[in-house]
Amino acid sequence: MFALCLLLVSLVACGGRAGNGTARADVQELLDRRSAAVLDRDRAAFMQTGALDWFEHARGVPFASWTYRLTGLHQHGADATADVELKYRIQGYDNAPVTVGRTLTLTRDAGGEWYVDQEQPAKKSAQQLWDQGEVDVVRGRHSLVLGVGRSSAALHTYADLADRAVPAVSARWGTGWARHVVVLVPRSLEGMAGLLGSPASSYRGIAAVTTGETGAPASAPADRVIVNPDAYGVLGSVGKQVVLTHETTHVATREDTTAATPLWLSEGYADWIGYLDSGRSPVQAAPELWRAVTEGRTPEALPADADFGFSGDATKLAQAYESGWLACRMVAERWGTDQLRAFYRAVGAHEQRAGAVEDALKDVLGTDLDDFTDQWRDYLKAELD
Repeated sequence: MFALCLLLVSLVACGGRAGNGTARADVQELLDRRSAAVLDRDRAAFMQTGALDWFEHARGVPFASWTYRLTGLHQHGADATADVELKYRIQGYDNAPVTVGRTLTLTRDAGGEWYVDQEQPAKKSAQQLWDQGEVDVVRGRHSLVLGVGRSSAALHTYADLADRAVPAVSARWGTGWARHVVVLVPRSLEGMAGLLGSPASSYRGIAAVTTGETGAPASAPADRVIVNPDAYGVLGSVGKQVVLTHETTHVATREDTTAATPLWLSEGYADWIGYLDSGRSPVQAAPELWRAVTEGRTPEALPADADFGFSGDATKLAQAYESGWLACRMVAERWGTDQLRAFYRAVGAHEQRAGAVEDALKDVLGTDLDDFTDQWRDYLKAELD
């Protein structure tokens, strides 16, 4: 609201004026017709609202709903800029709408009719995949893969990996989740960054990320697994499967992952499931931690959330992931896989971060943080030295 107020002040200072009631009603009616054209895949009807923009790019996406809501209108004579909230759902995947901000530039003709000249992501809002080019769609047994600039064969490969990941995750986490995933495959690292609304440098070397609000209810929109094709493409077949299974684990555990959950646990658990059927030994899967341990630099404590930041220190980031994975692996081996799952859920159910791990260690595993850390450090030496 504060940012909107500043925007309105700026427009008034520059001679612009907020749209009057009649203009707002007319523009909303235009947006309603535009929404109907998207759902009906009606090219002619969409063109009657203005420029085609991204319409052809999105025609293959199975939308279940699509609505615009005008939140601000700033007129400049016969031209205007509209601030719009877009809500859409993908059929069979989103239980609630995805909500994004869009900015439309409008022109009014001599007869008073408004038309859209351009539609684009609002400032500080992420792109949608169809903003980047024509979207191809591949359906798997447990997955929906949307890609830009990728062959059908390549997208089917992603679907096959996701289809293997879903039952693998369900076998360890349980079946109380959607048991399907949406995978977005942009053309490049820059495309991935556009979908996340962040600089490309933040994700260089990161093979994939999963979007979604942690602790969100089952009625929330489906998570999107967003692939960095530059980093993902250099992985071998095992690495690609590990990544998709890791990200699918995040989708499954989202409802039980909250602000109380440390990243060493959420990322470690995802890696634990990801590596289970990979055949990778600890030395193979944790090379940076292996190097540290063999050089006498065994970590003193479990990694902090800050250690997982995409700061450019690849070694520190790798050691954080490897440390979390081996902590979860240790719990699974010493206490059992059911107790590892119960521990994860107990941490996430805590009302706040402070004391969450400590209470779950006591209640579920019957230990305390100091003892757990000592056991983990000994485990690292035993597995990696």
